[in-house]
Amino acid sequence: MNGVPVRAEKGSTLLEAARFMGFPIPTLCHMEGLSPYGACRLCVVEIGEGPRSKLVSSCTYPVEEGLKVRTASARVIRARRMILELLLATCPQSKVIQDLASAHAVRQQRFRQEHEDCILCGLCVRMCEEQMAAKAIGFRGRGRSRSVGTPFDVKSETCRTCGGCIYVCPACQLRCTFTEKDSGVCGGCANLAPPCLTRPEFKDMMCSMNPCVACETETGA
Repeated sequence: MNGVPVRAEKGSTLLEAARFMGFPIPTLCHMEGLSPYGACRLCVVEIGEGPRSKLVSSCTYPVEEGLKVRTASARVIRARRMILELLLATCPQSKVIQDLASAHAVRQQRFRQEHEDCILCGLCVRMCEEQMAAKAIGFRGRGRSRSVGTPFDVKSETCRTCGGCIYVCPACQLRCTFTEKDSGVCGGCANLAPPCLTRPEFKDMMCSMNPCVACETETGA
């Protein structure tokens, strides 16, 4: 992983192995204590080498013997930024998404804003079923008609109004209320863009340290 030999327990995921080794990987639909879902794809990493390399979601991909993983290659960074742009277009007021976008130097998004109140991350559904043992809500429909709610929109008799679904929902944690896509990210708390992103020698692997040593040096200068 990132050129470092890694030993991981059989059955664990690439995300778990990366975090154990101290390699930061951003996540949105993943939460400790809940089953992995792989909905947001923000945790993508690059596996393999050459033309046969591919992007996979690290929260659902199991560790394998001899697997070569890069958690911050140029391809991975581009994919994460595109995903964040799409998330911003879907739910631009989310504090969680805003902070992730700022952390990854996404200053604007190029898509039409939808202002949805759900990004289908599945956190609320899994929280209700796995931690609250209620199963009061779930997914309904398919494709563009997919949504979260109770069957037939009838008030659930098993819901205890515990608030667990609201607690984990990234769309419920609001901050900005911009309506223009050029102002979709306030960027008020954003740091400098990592200088290594513009250097050709770092094309295959960006700095995986948090905070980035190069960024800290440039900021200090």
